[in-house]
Amino acid sequence: MLDPVLLLGFCLLAGGTWVAAPLPLTAGTLLIVGLVPLALSRKLGLLVALCLCGSAVRAQVSVSDYRAYHTFVLQRMTKPERCFVAGTVLTSPTMRDGITTFRARVAHGECENFELRAGEIVRLSGKASVNRSDAFEATADLSALALWRNFELPDPTLRAARDGFALRGSLLSLDRVSEGWGLRSAIDRARTHARERIEATFAPQAVAMAKALVLGENDLEPEDSDAFKASGLSHMLAVSGTHLVFAILSLVSGLRALLARVERLARSVDVGRVAALFGATLALIYADFAGGSGSAWRAAWMLSAALGLRALDRERNTQRAIGASLIVGWLNDGLCVLDVSFMLSLAATLGLVTLGRLAGRRIASLGLTRPFRLLLEGLATTLSAMLPCTLLLATLSPTLSLLGIAANVVAAPFGETIALPLCLLHPLCTWLPPLEIGLARVASGALLVVRRVALIVGNSGWLQLPVPYPTDWQIAVGIVTAIALAQFKVTSARWQMPRWVIGMGALLAWSTLEMAARRAGCPSGKLRVTVLDVGQGDSTLVDLPDGKSMLIDGGGGAGPGSDPGAKVILPLLRARRRERIDLVVLSHPHPDHFGGLVAVLSNLKVGELWDTGQGEQEGALPGYSQLLALARDHQVKIERPDTLCGRRAFGGVDFAVLAPCPGFTPQANANDNSLVLRLGFGARSALFVGDAEAAEEQQLLVAHRPELSADVLKVGHHGSRTSSSPEFLRAVSPALATVSCGQGNRYGHPHAAALNNLVVAGVPTLRTDLRGSVLWSTDGHGLTLATFQK
Repeated sequence: MLDPVLLLGFCLLAGGTWVAAPLPLTAGTLLIVGLVPLALSRKLGLLVALCLCGSAVRAQVSVSDYRAYHTFVLQRMTKPERCFVAGTVLTSPTMRDGITTFRARVAHGECENFELRAGEIVRLSGKASVNRSDAFEATADLSALALWRNFELPDPTLRAARDGFALRGSLLSLDRVSEGWGLRSAIDRARTHARERIEATFAPQAVAMAKALVLGENDLEPEDSDAFKASGLSHMLAVSGTHLVFAILSLVSGLRALLARVERLARSVDVGRVAALFGATLALIYADFAGGSGSAWRAAWMLSAALGLRALDRERNTQRAIGASLIVGWLNDGLCVLDVSFMLSLAATLGLVTLGRLAGRRIASLGLTRPFRLLLEGLATTLSAMLPCTLLLATLSPTLSLLGIAANVVAAPFGETIALPLCLLHPLCTWLPPLEIGLARVASGALLVVRRVALIVGNSGWLQLPVPYPTDWQIAVGIVTAIALAQFKVTSARWQMPRWVIGMGALLAWSTLEMAARRAGCPSGKLRVTVLDVGQGDSTLVDLPDGKSMLIDGGGGAGPGSDPGAKVILPLLRARRRERIDLVVLSHPHPDHFGGLVAVLSNLKVGELWDTGQGEQEGALPGYSQLLALARDHQVKIERPDTLCGRRAFGGVDFAVLAPCPGFTPQANANDNSLVLRLGFGARSALFVGDAEAAEEQQLLVAHRPELSADVLKVGHHGSRTSSSPEFLRAVSPALATVSCGQGNRYGHPHAAALNNLVVAGVPTLRTDLRGSVLWSTDGHGLTLATFQK
């Protein structure tokens, strides 16, 4: 029977998913209530309904309020500005590549064209040494947070609403006005001390892993990070719920044993209750010290509830402790259900509590010798924790390793039995340098073994099983199935349904949804064009009527984490079940157009690459050379204007390459050497002009005026003042125009002059910075249109 506290916790989480997937939530809730015998009393049923509705309303209000605030910030800060900021450090600073990042609450501030409001939250990064509650004054280059909003991918607004900031910036200088005090400030100083001692004493290759394990800071090299993800060992270098429980329970056991040796104390009080009270408090402090991830806090709340009951000499109830952790998590963050680390921790815990206990009893009944029993228990524990996480893991990685279970069994003794306790003891031993260095060396060795296992398994490509990105409906089916199976039998007053029927029904539903996803990802007989939101760049994904696909440009940006190929294009293609791009078109060799293509060519099969050739002949940035090298290594056919210019049929549409013909103009601006394409399907057509400016527009008017007419125009050069001339717009006469540009970009795109020309020409214009991704499709006759943001 499901504990009422756990049920209410589940309902609070479920309600929070309303903002992301309202229909699957409603359908899943109705199925659970209709199939699973919860035997709800009238009062409990009312509480369940209130929790679901209240949580949904709270989540919707939070997201709506954030959207309004983010819009206000974008209207106020149209481009990056230098600002003076006075405020207080709000979150524990984290460090990556020597750069400190933290969120701060503004007391007052002033930018070049406006004043910051008191109470606003900003995220700052730079060289700084601060702790929570420190008051500071800083000069920073601030910009509005850019959100890339694309169809079929998670809405980044939801995560941004959880974080609470819409302004971010790079520190130019920072002066600490006053030092904070209190527990949180002390915890941050302890984090700084631990970080410094790790960097000073651990083996160089183990430093990043030790900081991830102790402080929750991901500073791994890209190769190591990818290997840990691919091998299923990421949890070993994170402050997971399992690590927290292991650490706290070990300390509680040690304290209980120590107190029991004090005879007078042991006679007068229950030392177990004293140790439990200590552990309940320490769990919360440790979760904060370890970076405060969702998984750490959830485990800390659950463990504090369980130890608190022990301290009060009350009966311990695992379901109730888990439920309490969910309720506290929701009270702290109404959108915690959208925190993947929080949900992974919950799924793993439920797996250990249910599947793990069942497997443990079965193994104990086999009467095996100790070595075989320990091996089976290790496998069972790993499987019990991993199986419930499979759906969530599929949203994070395109592959699951077939050796993941074996990798966990091999690496766990080194990572969790050796490295974890030694890494946690290490910061406490600064007072005894020989012991500190000894612990660091042994822990480094154990971590390097874990790293070696991750590299071997993660780089075993043929053992990586590709998995599709689960749709919201598939996730709902998985959750309903898990809950139904956990009840062993679904019963009503008139009939019973055994588990194998539930499993077969779930498999049928999942397969049906998968076939529907594949059909939607590859429409037949239609031309579908998706203008992607990749920030200040250009990228368009085209599904052709015969099932082929093409990608026009790949976007690109400066700085880590700004690769639209990895963050947008590959996830979207995975969501559409696409494993191949038949044609990639690079309009011209500028980073905001080719930056994301490196990831595409590195991970997908590509048929052809169209390129002007100017970058190779006259030189371009290093990323362009890497792109061409990848194409040649993968035997991708590279076509240039001398063979492309003119008309051709491809994928069921009529292609016309209009410029630069018969080749690029030497020494001319790459923008005005952009590949210009016209796609025609039936009575409909679209014109893609890259970053063409006034010079190339004039050349097109002279050489191809009759061919420029199109229903949809991809506006040139992100809507700059040097593009979209009135004469060119009259020649194209589009029914719709799209502008690809980034929120709050530093170039001021789209420019008022270009927008005014479009208004005068009577052309409705959709901007990705305002509306997110734009999708239009045609069967050759009608034209349908959708935007991510209504």
